[in-house]
Amino acid sequence: MGYIFDFNDTNAYIDWCDKARQMYDFELQTALMMKMLSPLPGRNILDIGCGGGRCFAPLMDHGLQLTGVDPSPYMLDLAMDKFKSRVELHKAFGEDLPFEDNTFNYSIMMTSLEFMDRPAKAIEEACRVTRDKIFIGVFNKYAPLNILRRAKGFFCHNTLSYARFFGIWELKKIIHAIMGPVPVSWNTTLAFPFSRNQAVAYLEKCAVIQRSPWGTMVGMSIIPIPRFRTRPLSLKIHRKSLCGPVTGFARGYEKNMEISEDDEDTFI
Repeated sequence: MGYIFDFNDTNAYIDWCDKARQMYDFELQTALMMKMLSPLPGRNILDIGCGGGRCFAPLMDHGLQLTGVDPSPYMLDLAMDKFKSRVELHKAFGEDLPFEDNTFNYSIMMTSLEFMDRPAKAIEEACRVTRDKIFIGVFNKYAPLNILRRAKGFFCHNTLSYARFFGIWELKKIIHAIMGPVPVSWNTTLAFPFSRNQAVAYLEKCAVIQRSPWGTMVGMSIIPIPRFRTRPLSLKIHRKSLCGPVTGFARGYEKNMEISEDDEDTFI
């Protein structure tokens, strides 16, 4: 089931998002998401673990039709108050999505996989309901800022104490174990988390910097190519004799000869 945000977590989340530092970080994260997802306007997209709908605005500005799922009723109320009927919202877990196969063109999981009990199952569900591309944004286990966050969680209990941080190769291994050798690409952002200014923001958008394995957030895109399992079918072929029955023998022997000459072979 994972960790579900309660009333106090929701209020703490609102206060956290309003900080200037977090707004700067989120702009970089959103830019990375839109760059890697490259969605076409007019398509539909699923936000898995949408929370209060923080990712909705940039997606709506791009002309996408939005659906969000989250297990927290408090977070869904927050999203509903802000976006009203412009977004379709469902109370559901990422590991058990209430949608048919290939329902959406795109799906995203932005810092929500960390709070799920079965992340591999959540990725499998995302691949099941998505046709074109999936974007996953997670906290990088090996980034300096996240190492400090994890250490702080041992001494000062907070929401991130319940989070599971991922490494790039760990996440790729999970994806390939589920979907096989599907196309997977990754980039990172917030490579300079302790310095926030215009010059650093420019560097953060450079392709070389985004290939750093030490960025605070990992963005990974998946193209869910379907796989089909097949099994061989047995084929029965009747092989007729080229000549008729041999004459001149006893009656019973002729009958046996006819049966042996009309063979039946089975090929697999």
